Amino acid sequence: MKVKDQTSGGIMLRNVMGLVTTITIGLGVLIVIAVSNQLLTQVRVNTTHIVQSLKKTVIDGDDDWENWRRNSTLDTSSSRVLVHNMRKDARRRNYYSPYTRTLLRKTPVRVPFIKDLYYRDGKGLFYHQTGHAAGIRYDVWQRMDSEVEVLERVVEVTVVLLMLTMLLSPFFIRRLTHRLTDPLTQLSEASRSTSKTTNDDTVAQLPVPSQPTEVTNLAQDFNGLLTQLHERQEQQKLFIMNAAHELRTPIATIRSHAQLIERHGEAHPEIVAKSVDYITAESRQMQQLIDELLTLSRADQVTLALTKIDLSAAVEQAVNKLTPEVLASVHTDIQPHLSIDGNLVAIEHVVHNLVGNAAKYGPAKGPITVTLIQRDALAELSVTDVGPGIADDDKAHVFERFYRADDVRGTVAGTGLGLPIVQQLVQKKWVGKSACWITNRMGQRYW
Repeated sequence: MKVKDQTSGGIMLRNVMGLVTTITIGLGVLIVIAVSNQLLTQVRVNTTHIVQSLKKTVIDGDDDWENWRRNSTLDTSSSRVLVHNMRKDARRRNYYSPYTRTLLRKTPVRVPFIKDLYYRDGKGLFYHQTGHAAGIRYDVWQRMDSEVEVLERVVEVTVVLLMLTMLLSPFFIRRLTHRLTDPLTQLSEASRSTSKTTNDDTVAQLPVPSQPTEVTNLAQDFNGLLTQLHERQEQQKLFIMNAAHELRTPIATIRSHAQLIERHGEAHPEIVAKSVDYITAESRQMQQLIDELLTLSRADQVTLALTKIDLSAAVEQAVNKLTPEVLASVHTDIQPHLSIDGNLVAIEHVVHNLVGNAAKYGPAKGPITVTLIQRDALAELSVTDVGPGIADDDKAHVFERFYRADDVRGTVAGTGLGLPIVQQLVQKKWVGKSACWITNRMGQRYW
């Protein structure tokens, strides 16, 4: 069994051919019906005129009949007339025009669905109409040979046009489908070729055709998507490298102290407690890194449930929970009863990271102020410290994963994931539509 061509060109060709065929046949049928109706109307008008002429003449005898025949312009080759005198004193009942007797030797058969149209075997189609006047009935049979011939010509022309349309349409339709589908085919081939030849260091790009517009937009969208995928892939590679690097350091420290205990623990028991402290501190650093990596992963892939919450109470509760863990004094200026659609866990993460950063990078006992106010239709959360702030060169990188400024790397504990987590949670709208800012003591905003 032959399999149908399921390409866009094949489907379009079949559908358009079906549409063209249907329209052509439909127009042909409508033309035939319209011409038939017009011809039938013309015959009806002519027959009616003949009947009206006979009724005005009042043929009541042979003299009337002969006078009418001599003076009448009736075309006896196409018209048949029967005059039936129904009066009691009539000397002759029926008068026949030429060929009428022959026609009526066999009763014509009525054509279904068309009023007053009859068919006589061997004679063809006739339009029949009657009229009555002064006890006399007039029957007129109008032959329709010329009308049938015109209709046959119309049908022949319609069939020829249909055949020409069926023969020529595929060439034009194929040309049209190629113009529409060739750019898609070229785009598909280019994508396969690009996927085979492009290496990991370059961004795969597809050729952008000038037309049609939809394919042009599709190619541009694909190129934009490929660029985003490449950037995300590079970010993932960098993320993995940074994660491996951050984990390698505490693992190396733990291994070195474990080996130190293994080799010299018995001879020098005083080093055991010190090494255990190092191992505990590094394991906590690893645990913090793993927890933050899991938080970032969940923020990338999981959708948290949003509920109607009291943001003011949620921020106050998060600050109170964090206060015992920081040495700096934390002050709050929270506008009460601000409600949002958000997630309590996400809000706690945001407050924890922002206040924790302020405590780590500010003075040991410097004050930290957490402010929550309504600004226009938004709730604005601001964490302010009295620290030196962020250097201008570092402002553009503070939300990059694992990024830490040179002046704090190695001196202040951290993973470089706190602010990226805050950014991700805010961008996902899991802390509502609130605007979060990080400011220094001069009121400069960094996000």
